[in-house]
Amino acid sequence: MTGLGYELVDCERSAGGLLRVYIDKLPEQALAGAVITVDDCERVTRQLQYVLEVEGADYARLEVSSPGVDRPLNKLADYQRFSGHEVEITLREAFQGRKKYRGVLSSEGEGWRVVFNDGKTEQALDFALDEVRSAKLVPEITFKGRNAAPKGAATPGQAAAMKAKAAKPAKKKQSNAKARQSVETADQDDKVDGGLDQ
Repeated sequence: MTGLGYELVDCERSAGGLLRVYIDKLPEQALAGAVITVDDCERVTRQLQYVLEVEGADYARLEVSSPGVDRPLNKLADYQRFSGHEVEITLREAFQGRKKYRGVLSSEGEGWRVVFNDGKTEQALDFALDEVRSAKLVPEITFKGRNAAPKGAATPGQAAAMKAKAAKPAKKKQSNAKARQSVETADQDDKVDGGLDQ
């Protein structure tokens, strides 16, 4: 997979014969802003279909996709790559009555740490990878767009619209009664005397 420029994130096999493969760009490409596209998925699908046929693998359907915004962390390289990001981890054994923790991931000596807020104070949980049942990124979703202006500031489009509005003279609003009267006058002007010829 790395020969094609992709990293294998995960692979699932369902009872119905579905083989689902999750791919991502190699870390150096992903850090440069590259993301998985439909073309990437098609390219990997064609390659995998060929390999699976040669190997005689038994499957009914193949799906290739990106790992999504809540990307799982499965190996050491994932933890290293996403250190400093917000993650959600589920421990194999409960610690202080809970298994799920959500916070910022960082490395701590030989192990890992999640810094989280328990509602009162900031806490830290140190753990080893073999203590984790599952871990995934917490999605960072923003609807502001790339060139979002600070809160309260006008975007370039809004600023241009405000300038255009200020440059135009204000149109005088007429009342509904005057509007109806002008329509009735127009209707009367359209009438033709004499009606139809007989």
